[in-house]
Amino acid sequence: MQSHKELRAKALSNAEVKAEFDKLQDQYALLDEFLKARAAQGLTQAQVAQKIGTTQSAVARMESGRGKHSPSLATLSRYAEALGCKLEVKLVSKTTPRTANRADQAVTRRVVS
Repeated sequence: MQSHKELRAKALSNAEVKAEFDKLQDQYALLDEFLKARAAQGLTQAQVAQKIGTTQSAVARMESGRGKHSPSLATLSRYAEALGCKLEVKLVSKTTPRTANRADQAVTRRVVS
């Protein structure tokens, strides 16, 4: 039986799979940040839902990234606020090398409150 690491490496050796993975990487990184922040606060999905005025199932859909519709910036901001965080959205140049200072890469930065 192959390990997750081996299966991932095999899948990513396919150029089409790698291209799709790269498209979704930022989305899943953000979802991972939300999950880690919620866990750090010791909150359940139901507790977050109550704080932001929605249902537990809506929070579950948002955290899974599998919903039909993407959450609005306002919803993401309320979620972050419920976790004692703030949501920052920034536009980053694709042509600037990743090794450069992140502040230099930011073309536009907007704090959503």
